[in-house]
Amino acid sequence: MAGMRMQQGIVLDGFTVGERVHHGGMATLWQVTRPDLAQPLLMKVPRIAEGDDPAAIVSFEMEQMILPRLSGPHVQACFGAGDFARQPYVVMEQIAGETLYRRLPDLPLPYGEAVAIAGKIALALADLHAQHVIHHDIKPSSVMFRPDGDAVLIDYGLSHHAQLPDLLQEEFRLPFGTAPYMAPERLLGVRNDPRSDLFSLGVLPYFFTTGERPFGESETLRGMQRRLWRDATPPRKLRADYPPWLQEIVLRCLEIEPAWRYPTAAQLAFDLGHPDQVKLTSRADKLNRDPLSTAWRRRFNGQVMPTRTPSDVAAQLATAPIVAVALDTTEGAADLNEALRVTAGRILAILPSARLACLNVLKLNRLSIDRTLDEHDNNKHVDRLVMLRHWAQPLQLDAGRLTTHVLEALDPAAAILEFAAVNRVDHIVIGARQNTRLRSLLGSVSAKVAAEAGCSVTVVRPPKRAGDP
Repeated sequence: MAGMRMQQGIVLDGFTVGERVHHGGMATLWQVTRPDLAQPLLMKVPRIAEGDDPAAIVSFEMEQMILPRLSGPHVQACFGAGDFARQPYVVMEQIAGETLYRRLPDLPLPYGEAVAIAGKIALALADLHAQHVIHHDIKPSSVMFRPDGDAVLIDYGLSHHAQLPDLLQEEFRLPFGTAPYMAPERLLGVRNDPRSDLFSLGVLPYFFTTGERPFGESETLRGMQRRLWRDATPPRKLRADYPPWLQEIVLRCLEIEPAWRYPTAAQLAFDLGHPDQVKLTSRADKLNRDPLSTAWRRRFNGQVMPTRTPSDVAAQLATAPIVAVALDTTEGAADLNEALRVTAGRILAILPSARLACLNVLKLNRLSIDRTLDEHDNNKHVDRLVMLRHWAQPLQLDAGRLTTHVLEALDPAAAILEFAAVNRVDHIVIGARQNTRLRSLLGSVSAKVAAEAGCSVTVVRPPKRAGDP
């Protein structure tokens, strides 16, 4: 029923069509209701009339395939779809509020607010990539926020699903997307690299903190091709007070070569959430773009684009997990901490893009006042940070792969679990102390972490010594 006239009042597969709320270039949106669904719903219908862009049909097919397979707080729930034999549509939840596009008149935003927005989008991308999907159209009009603050990514017509046919790749040669946010490799037909989304996300904090887009507004293919060899103007050139750590993050996202960007959205979100842990490189101090000689070498010597792109989103994510190691500082923990270092070293040796977060929990007292200094008048927090650094030194990790965190909490297990959940940790390595009567009665930190963590957990025991029971 491709010729069906959509109008208010008609009933389609049990959905009663209400007011039309959006008329876009590729689709229209209608409010709909169904007796058994109380929440607000939207029906998206592609534009397929004479003269409409044929890419709109293919784009809609992609969204129709992908959206029902997605779940979680960062996507719209899907409640139904109609095929092209009758009337193509997809029904999804209506998110309260407006898109991030509505904030454009407020630019530039304060640094803290822009970073918080980017961090929420990075977490949403991490969740999306874990479901084998690359969005390919991250921009202000593709982002909304739930009342609890979670970012919601909308519009999957240009997306790539690693386990589904890529109709856009098969049927078209020109790249589809929004020019100011498009990653360089997209211009060469690469659609299977999740780091393309990180480039697009990098444009957002740049734009939201400077009021300018890093590559201008060019919509021509020739103008877009310049980013294959020309880097962005450093934000500090536009704003003298630009934080070096934020420029480090933004310019790393905007690297021409995907291999030089963050390997995963989760690692990007980690840095956005821990600015004091960001490892500064020459990016942080840049005031000017790369010299023309460098740009010309990129253009004419083929020094651009990856020599090998990942064939599977899940495989790319698997090579760059965030690993957290929980260390003990109590007396007699040396053997256990050595065993933890051996285990962590084995994991990191086979995952060269993995990040290591070293944790220690400074346990607070329930009844008495906590002292910040120990019996030798040394700051406990600082001492433990130094200890964590010393522990990690034999691993010889690049500075950008290591962070240290002292958590202060009444319940050590709960603190570790919260850190892992907030920071999208993929693997926790934690030690189990020798059994004692008290531990057998109350339970151990490692047991609780292993039982309740939402990620993989490796529990390590120290090697037995002669005479141990």
